[in-house]
Amino acid sequence: PQAKNTDKLLLWVSVLASLLEAFAQTDLTGKVFVFPRESSTDHVTLTTHLEKPLQNFTLCFRAYSDLSRAYSLFSYNAQGKDNELLIFKETVGVYTLYIGRTKVTAKAMEDFPSPVHICTSWESSSGIAEFWVNGKPLVRKGLRWGYSVEAHPKIVLGQEQGSYGGGFDSKQSFVGEIADLYMWDSVLSRKEILNVFHGSFLTSTILD
Repeated sequence: PQAKNTDKLLLWVSVLASLLEAFAQTDLTGKVFVFPRESSTDHVTLTTHLEKPLQNFTLCFRAYSDLSRAYSLFSYNAQGKDNELLIFKETVGVYTLYIGRTKVTAKAMEDFPSPVHICTSWESSSGIAEFWVNGKPLVRKGLRWGYSVEAHPKIVLGQEQGSYGGGFDSKQSFVGEIADLYMWDSVLSRKEILNVFHGSFLTSTILD
């Protein structure tokens, strides 16, 4: 109980300070992260106790930004491995997923600016990667068949990591809001993704 209260205090202080420094967050239920400015420092560090390499995952969250330039949405680096898992928005309606520094890009029709719900999944055994934007699946692509995403990551919101936990570039920083972020160590079904999009709770195995 004391640790949870500390996390809430850290969140409250960091929001008041406009996220001038990073803070660790473990319980994401009901959290909204606000990034109020372009910066090479403002970011949120997410804590996970991932001990084994990932061979499947689904990541879902909501984002709201009026940026038209490229920016990082979710940056997962392993020691000595940049862009081990990165979700990057190139421009309006264009999303890129990196796995082990290899990328695929998907395109969606979007109203701009408006809030967007994003889910991304990847399966090592087939190499299939898929984006869902506002409950609609985009064209599936393939990358890194048979690969395993390294464990013990640094996970950062608001910045793209150029190194393990650092190397930030303000021109790739996120400005806006990120909320309802959950991550699973499996590929969710179509029904499960739609349930998450509509606000149903599904127990997360990596980040919640």
